[in-house]
Amino acid sequence: MAAPVAAEGAVVSAFRSVMMRVQHAAERSNSQLDRIRVVAVSKTKPVSMIRQLYDAGHRCFGENYVQEIVEKAPQLPQDIEWHFIGHLQSNKAKTLLGGVPHLAMVEGVDNQKVANHLDRVVSTLRRNPLKILVQVNTSGEASKSGIDPSNCVELAKHVKSCCPNLVFSGLMTIGRPDYTSTPENFQCLSKCRTDVCEALEMDEEQCELSMGMSRDFELALIKEELTTTIEMAMGFFDINGL
Repeated sequence: MAAPVAAEGAVVSAFRSVMMRVQHAAERSNSQLDRIRVVAVSKTKPVSMIRQLYDAGHRCFGENYVQEIVEKAPQLPQDIEWHFIGHLQSNKAKTLLGGVPHLAMVEGVDNQKVANHLDRVVSTLRRNPLKILVQVNTSGEASKSGIDPSNCVELAKHVKSCCPNLVFSGLMTIGRPDYTSTPENFQCLSKCRTDVCEALEMDEEQCELSMGMSRDFELALIKEELTTTIEMAMGFFDINGL
């Protein structure tokens, strides 16, 4: 029985190490630390481990699977800022939003069908407008979800003009599975933001970028000086990449 406690303690220790790395990367890039959000990705990890990190002061957690987040969220404090990350099937939108009434953001809207379905479900449930990020496939990998960079302006326009119950909040991209994301991937997302903000007449500081995983977030921060989300994958004995 002692192993889980030791594991959870190691996660908190690793989280603090990650936050130190975030601080150092922010200093190198002249970025403001309070404009950087760290999302602890807790997929496959037990509620007890999430609670340990919560008790250590962290409030922002991400999940990739609908069934997991709807099971975990009711067991944890309501002030957690939950993010659903990655591709969402439109037929699971109602389950997700109904099961997590305080869901803060969906990071992974990559087509109009999903956007329209989320919009209708939010309206039906009469919940507050839902923040969304448009997912962009910046690496061109066929196996990866995300809209082509050339089409991100059109999708952002659709969300902004046709989905009154959604709040277009920015763009996101998922790095390569082996953490070999190149600066071009992050620069591509930054360029997409410039194009989207110009088309929507939106201030770039109000358009968030979600990019960077456990092993490449420092590169993402150094390449980007504005509001950025990075994702930290939780592990039992360490943070992936430490």
